[in-house]
Amino acid sequence: MLKYVGALFVSLFALATIALLAYLQGFTSFSFAWVLNFMLMMAVSSLMQTFKPAFNANYFNSKRWEAGGKVYRWFGVHAFRKLLLWTGWEKLHKAANPVKKDLPALKQLEYNTRQDDFGHLVIFFIVMVFTIWVAYQEGIAQ
Repeated sequence: MLKYVGALFVSLFALATIALLAYLQGFTSFSFAWVLNFMLMMAVSSLMQTFKPAFNANYFNSKRWEAGGKVYRWFGVHAFRKLLLWTGWEKLHKAANPVKKDLPALKQLEYNTRQDDFGHLVIFFIVMVFTIWVAYQEGIAQ
């Protein structure tokens, strides 16, 4: 029960912070966009850790068009990965979450990867709603 209350408070804190910054800085400020993303990451991460969904949907299975990684090269995933290496993020992440060479560790790594993927997808759609709404509002104002 306590973990659910904790997740609720983290989510409420994130929403309050987002609302406060929207009020103080406006929806079009860079600081709002930055804080929106980080607060959403915090809230979604908290909810994922609390509810621990199964993530066994077909969405998580590799598709034929993903073979070879050609699509990912087009979208610049490899360049982004190099950026993460250059900034030291990858080193910090691997130090905090070392990969052991046993089956339970690999299963946990796969689950964490699915969890991260789903969290990014949820955040993408929330940010997309804000983006469309701001574009609509500012487009009419201009």
